[in-house]
Amino acid sequence: MTFSVLATDGSGAVGMAVTSSSPAVAARCVHLRAGVGGAASQNVTDPRLGTVLLDALERGLGAEAALADVVTDRELIEHRQLTVLTVGGEAAAYSGAKALGVHHHRLGTGVVAAGNMLAGTEVIDAVVEAFERSSGELEERLLTALEAGLAAGGEAGPVQSAGLAVVRQVPWRETDLRVDWSDRPLLELRALLERWLPQRDDYVTRGLNPEAAPTYGVPGDE
Repeated sequence: MTFSVLATDGSGAVGMAVTSSSPAVAARCVHLRAGVGGAASQNVTDPRLGTVLLDALERGLGAEAALADVVTDRELIEHRQLTVLTVGGEAAAYSGAKALGVHHHRLGTGVVAAGNMLAGTEVIDAVVEAFERSSGELEERLLTALEAGLAAGGEAGPVQSAGLAVVRQVPWRETDLRVDWSDRPLLELRALLERWLPQRDDYVTRGLNPEAAPTYGVPGDE
């Protein structure tokens, strides 16, 4: 019911974009930790596994070792689809034997994508290849990759929710955007991103040093 892309741009930023036929997909599937990496837990989702994967990375395991540590002898793991990526760009992925419908995962350079209940395996190939061809802000690259997957066929049915998040140097998500239910979630996510990106760095400054931050530009903020 879901396809996603998890990637880094080599600057220390790590992010994920995801879309699904289920509501509020980003609330369950996106797991990021600044300075550590990212993980996706999807298909029949167990959100706990994203945290476990990030904890394994933070203990010093690489992506493949962290994934092996999580899936080995774990009850019901055959229902899960997982991806994991270190801040340095090492990736690994797992699709259990009971992953739903047409499912696929693929690793690229600093990127990993996975999906289930797909229109075809070419959807995930399109996601990875679009990311590798892209340039610019990581947020833009992630959304462009997700849009390429939708254009390549997307899910077997319509997608209804989407989300995009990125971590960098501060210990919170610099970008965290969600469309929890819509007939056009990627179009709405694109509009949200275009509104957000010009203000993103200002909100980081406001968190770190309000006295150095620009005003909000709204009534009452003189």
